[in-house]
Amino acid sequence: MRLAGPFRIVALVVTVGLTWIVASILLGGPGSGFPRIQQLFISTENSVTAEPRARKYKCGLPQPCPEEHLAFRMVSGAANVIGPKICLEDKMLMSSVKDNVGRGLNIALVNGFHLPLDPGVSGELIEARAFDMWAGDVNELLKFIRPLHEGTLVFVASYDDPATKMNEETRKLFSDLGSKNIKELAFRDSWVFVGAKGVQNKSPFEQHVKNSKHTNKYEGWPEALEMEGCIPRKTTAS
Repeated sequence: MRLAGPFRIVALVVTVGLTWIVASILLGGPGSGFPRIQQLFISTENSVTAEPRARKYKCGLPQPCPEEHLAFRMVSGAANVIGPKICLEDKMLMSSVKDNVGRGLNIALVNGFHLPLDPGVSGELIEARAFDMWAGDVNELLKFIRPLHEGTLVFVASYDDPATKMNEETRKLFSDLGSKNIKELAFRDSWVFVGAKGVQNKSPFEQHVKNSKHTNKYEGWPEALEMEGCIPRKTTAS
């Protein structure tokens, strides 16, 4: 029992000594400040190289469009829950946030002409509207697309049901705008399309997915479609 006191003193001295040695190693020795601790933090920061963020261009495209082209990106509605989006030249033309989309066909009309004396005109939104193709009046849609002027770009994104109210005249008008899938468009199909008044050939900007219980992504609806690209401006000397 008499030796307990000396042993405690020795243990205390050893503990203090070890603490001093460890502190000296970490702090880099007397008068050197905290270089080694700083090096630990610096080396950790330098070892983690931030991944370069992929640059996004107009409407989120991965690459810029060539000159005299309009950048666009559009997404059809997802089931009857998430509304469609239509973006052109980094401007959102239609979306749920803008509160201008609805069930059926969502259509944005855009001036596709490039006027040499007024280049700002090309790509301007003329009008954007949603047409209910389940319970609406198809004549409203016909009044909207019948009087289109030559060169008008037509952006279409489906939401929920794009086709129940569609008749032969409607399909003919969209076919004349360049659609190749309009004849097969049916109840709750997903469809995105960019056409133009006066085109000679079928549009390269179109996607269509059939509503099928065997392939549907959502219960009762196919997957949403996303399409992006670059549309050449149409030049007129007028």
